[in-house]
Amino acid sequence: MELEYMDIWCWLIPLSVGLICGFFGYLIGRGSNPKVDYESQIKELSQENEKAKNDLAKCEQKLAAGSSLNNGDYTVFDSAEAKKYIGKSVKLDDLTLVEGIGPKIRSLFHNYDIKTWKALAETSVAKCQEVLDSGGDRYKVHDPASWPMQAKMASEGKWKELARWQEEHKHGKL
Repeated sequence: MELEYMDIWCWLIPLSVGLICGFFGYLIGRGSNPKVDYESQIKELSQENEKAKNDLAKCEQKLAAGSSLNNGDYTVFDSAEAKKYIGKSVKLDDLTLVEGIGPKIRSLFHNYDIKTWKALAETSVAKCQEVLDSGGDRYKVHDPASWPMQAKMASEGKWKELARWQEEHKHGKL
């Protein structure tokens, strides 16, 4: 008979201990979880959102101010229209668009702080020759006579005229 009673106790004791531990675990866990305050979280996130919107507005203002400084009196630069006439993608104020100016000559002009089409358009041919002479003898073969004119067409967005002129005057010669 003792074996029969042992068999019940072998099941009853672990089951009761498990239930008691589960009950106490529930009570302890319930007390440690504070109630979540969703309203304060929503208010905090709304404030962060407003701050981000203000920062975005400031960045857009700076971008607009920077664009107006870089573009000077340009008409709106339309790279798609420029690509249509020039036949290749055109970047704003890329001096290599001018027939006869390559990357090395562009860097010479950048050394003289001539970095935009408008600045090159306002540069005299004599000044362009001075920039070329600063590069040494290897640049003596280049003729900068048409460069300010081409840069002016680019700065004014006259892509059709520029493409026609470059087609008629290969190698940038007048």
